[in-house]
Amino acid sequence: MKTLLTTIAILFAFAIKAQNFTGKAVYKTSQKSTFKFKDGKNAGIDEKMQEELRQRMQKMNQKTFILNFTKNTSTYKQEEKLENPGAKIGATGVKILSLGGSSASDVYFKNSKENRFVNQTEIQGKRFLIKDSLPKHAWQLSSETKNIGQYTCYKATFTKEVKNKKITMVNGESKEEVTKETIVTTAWYTPEIPLNNGPANYQGLPGLILEVNNGKKIIVCTEVVLNSKESISIQEPEKGKIVTQKKFDKIKKQKTEEMLEKMKGRNGLDLGNGLNIKFGG
Repeated sequence: MKTLLTTIAILFAFAIKAQNFTGKAVYKTSQKSTFKFKDGKNAGIDEKMQEELRQRMQKMNQKTFILNFTKNTSTYKQEEKLENPGAKIGATGVKILSLGGSSASDVYFKNSKENRFVNQTEIQGKRFLIKDSLPKHAWQLSSETKNIGQYTCYKATFTKEVKNKKITMVNGESKEEVTKETIVTTAWYTPEIPLNNGPANYQGLPGLILEVNNGKKIIVCTEVVLNSKESISIQEPEKGKIVTQKKFDKIKKQKTEEMLEKMKGRNGLDLGNGLNIKFGG
């Protein structure tokens, strides 16, 4: 094991000196949907509607992201495409409207040399600029390997305890349940691309991370283009109210609570000809 890690470290250091990597990596994301209604029939939501909602949620969580990178900097953002927000699904005419969370305009910028990130994001139409140090993941390296595309990848994991907030609708009233859960995140990285980087806020391994799985969300790289003739321009986002990650989390929590109060006042549902279900990301 020690010999393996030493070899990886030597290859990583040599390749960084030998090549000035630029390029892009394309990632596909998918996420399990646990969306459901208790007493759905009493709220006017039959099994068919619930299934269509689950399918719509699943589709919403399937996205494509682009990581553009140089040796020390990168931007990670959703692939631009035209969408019809509030589009109906199926014969039920169900609409899902997002009142917060990430959007296609979000940009996650990293500077590994300066150990910092800038995340341009929005909450209910208000833009924020989160500036903070890059998160440190307590990676445990393994000698286990697998191939992703043409690259040999090594396994790494870290464990973290998180709080889960479960919100359900019961007879028009939102119910909130908070539980603790231990999450094991597994990443697969390749020393063949000697870059201390990866999708979203993942980094800190001796090679580009090509896959991440935390049990609920999966991020998989489908394409890597290195040293293309097309120039790579990494621009740090500058628009939005500047906050730390801790401050942003506090604001997001407050906005979510405000949204839930509004939902309670409206019974959480608008059971007109089109069923409008409103929730935060």
